[in-house]
Formats: sequence, structure tokens, C-alpha cells
Amino acid sequence: MRLPTEQVGSIPRPAALIEGIQGFEAGRISQLELNALYHSAVQDTIQRLEATGSPVITDGEQAKHSFATYSIYGLENLAPDGMPISFADGHVRKFPRITAGPFRYKTPADVYLELAQRYAHVPLKQPVSSASALSLLYPQGGIPGYSREQYLGALIAEQEGEIRRCLTKGAHMVQMDFTEGRLSLKLDPTRRLLHSFIDLNNLVLERFSAEDRKRLGVHTCPGADRHSSHSAEVDYAELLPSLFELQAANFYIQLASEPDRKRVLKMIRKHAKDQQRIFVGVIDPLDPRVESPEEVRDRVLEAAEYIPLDRLGTTDDCGFAPFADDTSRTRETAFDKIRARVAGTALASKVLGPE
Repeated sequence: MRLPTEQVGSIPRPAALIEGIQGFEAGRISQLELNALYHSAVQDTIQRLEATGSPVITDGEQAKHSFATYSIYGLENLAPDGMPISFADGHVRKFPRITAGPFRYKTPADVYLELAQRYAHVPLKQPVSSASALSLLYPQGGIPGYSREQYLGALIAEQEGEIRRCLTKGAHMVQMDFTEGRLSLKLDPTRRLLHSFIDLNNLVLERFSAEDRKRLGVHTCPGADRHSSHSAEVDYAELLPSLFELQAANFYIQLASEPDRKRVLKMIRKHAKDQQRIFVGVIDPLDPRVESPEEVRDRVLEAAEYIPLDRLGTTDDCGFAPFADDTSRTRETAFDKIRARVAGTALASKVLGPE
């Protein structure tokens, strides 16, 4: 039994790239020079991820400004004063706000996939921002001449095209990041916001065939930025029953950092559908300590008590640096943790049975 294991997404950027982004924004370097730094970071990240033995990798999201807003970064019809996202340590990230229509992506995810494919020798997974996250760009007060319905229609079409192109171009998996799922329950305990998010994302997912949806996944976590999260205090019991209503075949679920993993595993067993594969988080990116392969093995064996082996996989709880300026974790720590996940999953696979 060889269990699948996949990374969620981001890896901390090299210092030279972070400095280059700052230099570009300040007008000190050109777009051409910045692009060269992006290419170098992607190539180095892929080489180092392949060296961990990972059977499936990402590009580490090296060229993305953030995991959530990469597709719209640089659009002219945005203002910086959108919805604030507050983290437990007090820092705040702000979404931009769309100011006028029409809405179009500037850099869809398949552009990043094509760049990564130049360097990768193993299957590539492509994370994408969810429609529900980008729905937060539309202001509550509306936009004269451009309704919310028009905006959401354009958003759904853009995301469908992005995902479809990633599949056509050979992505092993397309993973929809849904970190706002748990956050929605903090913002609106009535669950109306969560249900609207589920419905919106399903409007995208349902456009794909059952065969295509085998290569579509959803990631959930309470955020992982700098040294903090935005919604870890929200009980998983409020999210999980609705989460599995999403029309995807693969779910990447933060678990390593949960205080009561067995309780969460029982909920997953109760609510996940038979055709859905569960990748459980066995690595905590917010913990500076590198987990041992044996620790990972034990977490996998624990999960195997609740999830059938033919539907079980492993992952990291979250990306290691979802925002480009996050330096709270080093690249070396991220690669060491991924190496431990790969090795620990292999140890568990041996215990669970022959291939």
C-alpha cells in the first residue's frame, strides 16, 4: 500500500526574490529583471522539491504575489482598501476592492503552470484561488453600472477557463484553496455566508465532468501567515459537514495542528462521501520544529483507523508562505518538513501493507 502524498502549495521565497519584488515596486529594477528572479526561484524550488522525493510537487507559488490574489494582481480597476482579514497575532491582510467592470483575470494559474513545466520532471499540481475568495472583492455598496450578479458571472467564467486550461495543459491536480471556508464562520456564525461560498464554488465545479473532477481538489485550513492563523478557534464541526458538499474528488484537510485530531477524524469519517479522497495534514507549517518521519508515520496510522486506505493520502496543513513577503519560515525548514512528510508516509505505507 503506497499512500499518495502531495504538497499544498507555497514555499518561502528566496531573499533575492523578496528584495527584487520590493525593488520592482519601488522602481529600482525592471520587469525583465524581476522575471529573471521569478524564473530562477521557480527552477530552484522545483529542483529542491524533487530532491525531497516528493511524487507530486508545485512550483512553490514563487511567482505569485499571494495565493489568493495572484490572478488579479496588477489590474487597474482595483483599490487597496477592501475587506480586512485579521490574524490571531494582530496583523491584518487586506483584500483589494474592485472599482469597476468588466472583470477579467490578469494572470491565470495556467501561466504559472507553463513556467513550472519547463523545469519539472515529476507531476505538477496547480493551486488556484477559489471563486468564493474572489467574491469578497465586490464591495457591499455595489458598483454603479456593474452589478454583483454580473461580477460573479464573470468570475465563474474566468475560474472555469483557468481550471480547464490547467487540466488540458497536463496538471496532475488542480487544487482550489478554500481557507475562507472556516473564516466565513467567524464572520457569520449563522452559516449563511459559508453556504453561499459552497454554492458559488459548486457553480464552478459542476461545469466539469465526473472524470475531470477526479483531478480537482479543495484545500481547507484556518490560514497560516507569519506566525499565526485567522480562524483556528472556529470548531471544525461547523465546517466539515458543508465542506464535503463541494463537488470535488480530493480534499486536503489541515489536521496536524488540531488539538484533538481523533475528534476531527471521526467527523471526516461521518461526513466525507465514498468517492472522496482525504489528504490529511501531517505537517504543521506554523511549528518551527521539523517533525520526524516516525512522528509523521504515527499520524498517518492514526488517520488510517478512520479513513479507508484506498481513500487516504497525506499533505501539509497549509502552504509555507502564502504571501510573497512572509519570511517567518525559512526555505530550508519547509524542505526539511516536506522531506519528513514523504519519508513518514512511506514508513506508514510499509506498515499498512505491501504495494
